[in-house]
Amino acid sequence: MLFNIEHISGWSGIIGLAEYATLDLDDAAAVLEEMGRFCAEEIAPLNREGDLAGSRFENGRVVLPDGFAQAYTLFAEMGWQSLQHPPEFGGQGLPRCVGAATAEMLNAANLSFALCPLLTDGAIEALLTAGSEQIKSTFLENLISGKWTGTMNLTEPQAGSDLSLLRSQAERQEDGSYQITGSKIFITYGEHELSENIAHFVLARTPDAPAGVKGISLFLVPKFLINDDGTLGTRNTVRCQSIEHKLGIKASPTAALAFEKATGFLIGSENSGLSYMFEMMNAARYAVGLQGIAIGERAYQQALAYARERVQSAPVDGSTRSAVTIIHHADVRRMLMRMRALTEGGRAMAAYAAGWQDIARHAPPPEARTEAAKLSEFLTPLVKGFSTENGVEVASLGVQVHGGMGFIEETGAAQHYRDARILTIYEGTTAIQANDLVGRKTLRDGGETAQRIAGLIAETEVALSQGSPAAKAVGKRLYSARMAFQSAVEHLLSIGKSEPDAAFGAGVPYLLLAGNLVAGWQLARSLLAAETALARGEDPEFMTAKIATARFYADHILTETEVQRTRIVDGADSLLSVVL
Repeated sequence: MLFNIEHISGWSGIIGLAEYATLDLDDAAAVLEEMGRFCAEEIAPLNREGDLAGSRFENGRVVLPDGFAQAYTLFAEMGWQSLQHPPEFGGQGLPRCVGAATAEMLNAANLSFALCPLLTDGAIEALLTAGSEQIKSTFLENLISGKWTGTMNLTEPQAGSDLSLLRSQAERQEDGSYQITGSKIFITYGEHELSENIAHFVLARTPDAPAGVKGISLFLVPKFLINDDGTLGTRNTVRCQSIEHKLGIKASPTAALAFEKATGFLIGSENSGLSYMFEMMNAARYAVGLQGIAIGERAYQQALAYARERVQSAPVDGSTRSAVTIIHHADVRRMLMRMRALTEGGRAMAAYAAGWQDIARHAPPPEARTEAAKLSEFLTPLVKGFSTENGVEVASLGVQVHGGMGFIEETGAAQHYRDARILTIYEGTTAIQANDLVGRKTLRDGGETAQRIAGLIAETEVALSQGSPAAKAVGKRLYSARMAFQSAVEHLLSIGKSEPDAAFGAGVPYLLLAGNLVAGWQLARSLLAAETALARGEDPEFMTAKIATARFYADHILTETEVQRTRIVDGADSLLSVVL
């Protein structure tokens, strides 16, 4: 993680920003070290028992597994919620790349626990973007401290991901507040007693709102109303009706909420709620991508440890007739290396994206912020979609490495697989991320941002071509992958208006191609940095492993971009002509 912060995130540019001028790498190291200790000692031990016990809904109360309340109190007291948020509201103001690393640790330790802080981060982003000064002064410090938590209320039973079908109503009141009435489902941590209050961010319509998504407004509906002196008042009329029984993340309460003329406060202006909610969603989408990386890392660590201990079968090369640990078998090594490479590639891509997030927020020249925002926004669906799809694959490979024991719950490998499965669905399925990438991020600007990324990759190829034999080999693979990407971009631009079904039908392959390319590119940059460090004698074991992972990724994963290009360019007829 520190390697990525130093060499991949654009650290030198980040600490050149006024907001981070007093930071150095030792500060980041201290934060990561302490977070690692906290997660290992306090959060990870709750993971297995939380999965077994799950959350319960009893007499109108949500009961979390034993230990969660104490762990959350410690989490808040230690200031972990506040890491990357503004100091003027009580945050620590650390860069996004540091926040991303700590978030990955928390999610790897316990995905169910980490979901609560994840949603609170999104709520903070929405308020920073569109909250009035009064609402900010009332809610931000409490959310950033972890004293209060936040939720995102989009989905309704009849609407699913189609927000144009929302029915929740918001009636204006004489005091400037609104009365919110409606039902929301799939609300993560929609009810619990970890924090003193819950700030629900709710999409609803005013009576005279236009139809469709143009008529959606965003409201903040607290669980407890707030008195003028800042103390908590009466309970608002938000009622938890039930919590879901799920495949995984069983300790995380997923609530169905009923709003019964609940008091709410408008965020921003009426009928602009979707754009504000996207601030929450983009933060959450990036964070869910980190969850995919995290669950992959957890599954890989466990599979690696098992492979080093499990003795089975003599090696096929005849080097011994005795059974050996399975890590000596070629196919087990293939699976473990794929798990490692996919996870490290996703982590490097997330660190790179985090760097652009900071530049987009804080760079002094407006044009620098604009370009960084375009790159950051292009990368967000890649971090989310590619990393969560890989999280499922890596967790599945973890079960496979364990063999039959992986299918047995007691080993824990099955839980990682079950927990990972929601991540490709959260905050918009992979197809929704792909639609965003095709429509908003590629077609809308005529492929300008996509080609900008391709140009940056070409610069790395030049550096690789002047390096070691390993660097040159990776450079050739990267060049081929970039060519596949640019071919796909040109094809989508050519058919985007005339054949929209073909263009969007190729969306997921396009996302997977782009994510694969960017992750492979970041590992190629890692290889260059590792070779430089190795030449100076720095940490030879780590740097050699980093180079080997980049080479494996290039040969075994980056080469899959050509398959995706074929699906995009040549696959429309067989896709759209089939009768189902």
